[in-house]
Amino acid sequence: MTWNDEYRRKSTSAAQALEAVTSGMRVWIQSGCGTPSVLVNALVARASKVRDVEIVHMMTLGSADYTKPEYEGSFRHRGLFLGPNVRDAVAAGRADYTPIFLSEIEGLFEHNMPLDVVLMQVSPPDAHGFVTLGTTVDCTITAARMAPVVIAEVNTQMPRTHGDTAIHISRIDALVESSRPLLELRPEPYSEMHMRVARNVAALIPDGATLQTGIGAISEAVLHCLDDKRDLGIHTETCPDAVIDLMESGVINGAAKTLHRGKAVAGFVLGTRRLFDFIHDNPAFEFRAISYINDPFVVAQNDRMVAINGALQVDLTGQVCADSLGPRPYSGFGGQLDFIRGAARSKGGVPIIALPSTAKSGTVSRIAPMLDPGSGVVTSRGDVHYVVTEHGIAYLHGKSLRERAQALIAIADPRFRAELEDAAERLHYLDRARAGSFA
Repeated sequence: MTWNDEYRRKSTSAAQALEAVTSGMRVWIQSGCGTPSVLVNALVARASKVRDVEIVHMMTLGSADYTKPEYEGSFRHRGLFLGPNVRDAVAAGRADYTPIFLSEIEGLFEHNMPLDVVLMQVSPPDAHGFVTLGTTVDCTITAARMAPVVIAEVNTQMPRTHGDTAIHISRIDALVESSRPLLELRPEPYSEMHMRVARNVAALIPDGATLQTGIGAISEAVLHCLDDKRDLGIHTETCPDAVIDLMESGVINGAAKTLHRGKAVAGFVLGTRRLFDFIHDNPAFEFRAISYINDPFVVAQNDRMVAINGALQVDLTGQVCADSLGPRPYSGFGGQLDFIRGAARSKGGVPIIALPSTAKSGTVSRIAPMLDPGSGVVTSRGDVHYVVTEHGIAYLHGKSLRERAQALIAIADPRFRAELEDAAERLHYLDRARAGSFA
């Protein structure tokens, strides 16, 4: 039997393919722009026929109807990184959140969290019967190799990508053809305040650096501040649209990389059709599993590794909350600590936490005496090196609590510095009677 024969034999409707999901199973769904919406909709349509199906994924796009109250009992979601479509369900107790580093997720598939079914979206097959995971390799490449049942939406509009992203038709149990635009994540608008943060971050990026950037306005703004840099590289979980102009201008060329020279290495992309078209059959990109991309020991092999990650709040000792608003889960660990630790061990590496100094239209300081009650610590005070706001750069590594408090208050919004000084004195981090004010 040729692969073409096998393809035709396995081609079916979404409804028929999803009959493979039965009560008590655990289902993995590919995330981000690779979210297989056709299969997700067919899964939800099976609600009346199944009980206790656990649905596991990172941040998906589009709807997550399986988390709605009417589907309790049929489905329960386990989030490994939360997006807007599942946060309310987790907060209401209808869904679960598992705090975990991205680099360790695939390790769960073997023992802690074995999968029964994988739902994914792929590019059409090539002449040898191989499809690719296109925009989103993430943990799905490993999930597809380990799960007993693999169901793929074969979308003619999914780009074909290079790297460890190919799967042969023989490994897939059911194929559902589609031709639809991929779900997009449009760039988050950034303000002049974000640009001020970004310019401070850019000042820490040397020529020849390899970059990891996260999601959000600051990451977008940073990439727009790098036109004067030379020979930058990419080793990151995700790439946004903003890398395109830098690659086309030659600013990002990977020429100085010490690992995968000349390649932009990523686990997935989050962007628009422009980015999907750019990565299609583009050998400048190399997509790999998150367990490799985010491994701190791999990250550290990139000299001049610059890790740029965000935070919701930083306390005066340098503890970073990045995944919760008080006790309420908001996002996830993501790759923050994976890359912070990797960059810290890189030759010439620069681990950065970047955030606006205030929240809620300037009424709340993100630099706080203590984290809000219930807040989780994603990055410990021992791991933090640089903290950057629009008001400057604080270097904390190896500093005492007194020195940390001084440095962080100096980059807080000026309106909050006096009360932060008072709090630091109550906490015995500072003694202004001896040292004098530095506001």
